Amino acid sequence: MKVVIIGGVAGGASAAARLRRLDEDAQIIILERGQYISYANCGLPYYVGGVITEESNLTLQTPQSFYERFRIDVRTNTEAIEIHTGDKKITVCNHNTGELYQETYDKLILSPGAEPIKPNLPGSDDNRVFTLRTVPDTLKIRAYVEQNKPKSAVVIGGGYIGMEMAENLKHAGLDVTVVEMAEHIIAPLDSDMASLVQHYARENGIRLILKNGVQALIPAKSHIEVQLSHGTLNADLVLMSVGVKPETAIAQKAEISCNSRGAILVDEHMRTSKPDIYAVGDAIAVTNFVTKQETYIPLAGPANKQGRIAADHICGRNVSFKGTQGTSVLKLFDMTVATTGIHELQAKQSNLDYDTIITYSPSHATYYPNAKNMMIKTIFEKQSGKILGAQLVGYKGVDKRCDVLATAIRAGMTAYDLTELELAYAPPFSSAKDPVNMIGFAIENILTGLVKKHHWYDIAKLPKDGSVILLDVRTDKEYEAGAIEGSIHIPLNQLRDRLHELDVSKTIYVNCRSGQRSYIACRILTQHGFACSNLSGGYEFYHAVTSEQQDERN
Repeated sequence: MKVVIIGGVAGGASAAARLRRLDEDAQIIILERGQYISYANCGLPYYVGGVITEESNLTLQTPQSFYERFRIDVRTNTEAIEIHTGDKKITVCNHNTGELYQETYDKLILSPGAEPIKPNLPGSDDNRVFTLRTVPDTLKIRAYVEQNKPKSAVVIGGGYIGMEMAENLKHAGLDVTVVEMAEHIIAPLDSDMASLVQHYARENGIRLILKNGVQALIPAKSHIEVQLSHGTLNADLVLMSVGVKPETAIAQKAEISCNSRGAILVDEHMRTSKPDIYAVGDAIAVTNFVTKQETYIPLAGPANKQGRIAADHICGRNVSFKGTQGTSVLKLFDMTVATTGIHELQAKQSNLDYDTIITYSPSHATYYPNAKNMMIKTIFEKQSGKILGAQLVGYKGVDKRCDVLATAIRAGMTAYDLTELELAYAPPFSSAKDPVNMIGFAIENILTGLVKKHHWYDIAKLPKDGSVILLDVRTDKEYEAGAIEGSIHIPLNQLRDRLHELDVSKTIYVNCRSGQRSYIACRILTQHGFACSNLSGGYEFYHAVTSEQQDERN
């Protein structure tokens, strides 16, 4: 059997290695247009910032190492030009020699990846304007920074790569501004969770300009003028990071079915619409694991799995790809941002009967030094409590909890299941009630009717005529440092003795710092005949979100 793979990196290289492990006799050829067969795509920003110091660390495999380990024929600087599906041939160009030749195949795997979206902006061809997708891109940016010593940079796009590059350009000594057309950075986050990240980015010297687009780049001798929909910026360096699109021209030319976005359509075995042709990685459309709808999620983890599944199916193994839930994590200075499953906007768009809850938990036992709090927003199904998605913002231990929640989503687990998870505990690592357990407990309390809740955005909608009560049960010191306007203050430990100060005919909206003490307050109030609601995420989350919104308006 002869298998040709067009493209390397995550999907193609994984498929090739798996094929060899399954079939020692197969003839396997990888055609890679670029110079590198397998490299650390996700590590590229850190080379620009000097965190990764050696260029060689970016290269995971070379053609020689791939041949020595797997006996795979890797041809770099060699581009597949056209696929002839009728007679199973590929027209190939060797860019080293300029030679055109034909290569046959029994099975073909397409792994052409994605390319950066390059808006058709005037001035975008200036040599001080960059994109970041490949190792050569990274080398160009780092060389420019080292040789020209730019003082300022504008990053167009506030997604994962944009924010990672903002951090690393800051590490390299530049003043950095991120321009994002959407209302918030990091699209997989809801706007309230994104506000936490935005505040932190600003604290670390990153200027953010939101809800504003770039109209043109005007090159000048000493700088580039970045013309926005509203305003103008000057920069020594511009990085365009507005997303990627599937690079599938060769597939479309071969009349392989693609969607309107250009992503190749595949079945659960990674087969395309043409016989004996498979496709994997950033070039394909996938199924959202939670909503079961077609989507596009270009991530390295799924690409590796897809490569493995294509190889398995070629070798006669009955395996299938069940979809992508978009689990991802971002380091921004010392902060960690992670997501899995769907966010609230996706739940709305999919007409799901969902609810959300905000929990605020320490990374480990608070009596052990250096515990850091994390904010977790969980999306769940109202009737069953099934976990649909989660967004986590914090410092230590965020990735660990995201991975547990990603596993829970994959397994179809509910909030009740989260309460029963037995997770590793020792004071330096967690609490006896892990943050994931706490999510389960909080949702269980809602589903079983022990407590009602309201969200930060509900506060502004409450009547101001005295018909409801806003109650703050934090300590005197906490309350004096800042409180929700119009709230009255009764510390939790005094509440039972001061119930007579509250009007039992009015609904009481209770808050504390995180939602835990106010939950206890609600249980006290409910059992004494009061109607009450607990503020999800507490004053900490309310203050963080509303303060960020106020900063944006100013």
